[in-house]
Amino acid sequence: MHADPVRRLARLILPLSLAAALAACGQGASKSPEGEEAATEAAEYERGPHRGRLLRDGDFSLEVTLYEDGPEPLFRLYPYLKDKPLDPKQVQASIALTRLGPKVDRFTLTPEADYLTSAAVVREPHSFDVSVVATRGGARHSWTYSSYEGRTTISADAARAGRVTTERAGPATLGETLPIAGRVEITPEGQSEVHARYPGRVVSLNAELGQRVRRGQVLARVESSESLQTYPVTAPLGGVIVKKNVVVGGITGAEPILVVADPTKLHAEFFLYPRDAERVRVGQPVEVFSLAGDHRITSSVEAILPTADLTNQTLIAHVHLTAPGEAWRPGLGVKGVVHVGATSAPLAVRTRAIQPFRDFEVVYAKVGDTYEVRMLELGRRTPEWTEVLGGLEPGTEYVVDGAFLIRADIEKSGASHDH
Repeated sequence: MHADPVRRLARLILPLSLAAALAACGQGASKSPEGEEAATEAAEYERGPHRGRLLRDGDFSLEVTLYEDGPEPLFRLYPYLKDKPLDPKQVQASIALTRLGPKVDRFTLTPEADYLTSAAVVREPHSFDVSVVATRGGARHSWTYSSYEGRTTISADAARAGRVTTERAGPATLGETLPIAGRVEITPEGQSEVHARYPGRVVSLNAELGQRVRRGQVLARVESSESLQTYPVTAPLGGVIVKKNVVVGGITGAEPILVVADPTKLHAEFFLYPRDAERVRVGQPVEVFSLAGDHRITSSVEAILPTADLTNQTLIAHVHLTAPGEAWRPGLGVKGVVHVGATSAPLAVRTRAIQPFRDFEVVYAKVGDTYEVRMLELGRRTPEWTEVLGGLEPGTEYVVDGAFLIRADIEKSGASHDH
């Protein structure tokens, strides 16, 4: 048996990852491909009394934590001398975070209670190379370490094999759409009632339900009750007989003896509720789908009837079916999406690129062969585009297709969000 193609691609890509992400903020990530042992050693750093990373330099030590119980994450640094708490007023400290890109965030910390804290927020993702500098009594102490989250490295060959594609984030036009429902009907000009011109008795009938007839074909002969003359009744158009109201020997009257319909002249009648009818206009593009979803055509609104149904208060919009066939039979239900307008967004990403990560919706930024999450603040959303209000710089290269493979490679590391 052939393996599932998605699993086959995942097996191809994941082993080729050069450095699986450590999703724990505060865990060191090895940049060299020495394997799990090196990654484990990097993750096993010493922790202080507040469960932060403890940095030592002789008798002086500094515990780095990220305080996330408030409205925004902030750094808190606890100083120690010979493992005893030290008055934070005796210490000057700063932190530099080098992000993927690169971009450097700098923090100057000030004393508060028994720790030093940052005034600036530590923005997501908490993934960076960290440089800490502290000065006490004229002595300078410095440390560097890596703390990666939602980051992985995949070779260009592996990305191509997994059909990973990228685009640059930028402005986009967001098409506003409206879902509608309706049914397929024969157009008024596509059906006709067949009447006997004069009342009389049907002496012959050459018509059966479902029979296909051509225009001008004789369908019946009627003996006039007044002149006793027999005259032919012909088909007014080519199509299929869909209704039959008489038999041989029957008497004709005001009711049609037959109804002929052309099954190729179809339109969809969509129901518009009052709140939607105000947005729908003649000429707007419409995508029409069969209920099973396996047939689709693109058309436009050709007419909106001016009167509403008294029972359900809906208006009817007619949409021409440009390619009638087996999927579009009169009476069948259909779904539609009408394009009611378009607005511009200064920054947007493809909707299919958005992935879940912890409690966030993210895309994966690409820098070289490295991929990293970008937590997004989102605005308007359409099936194609989603507006980005924050969390992503314009011009960022991000993953569009194959994002789930990047996500799988990051999750494969089993890392957690930890400080």
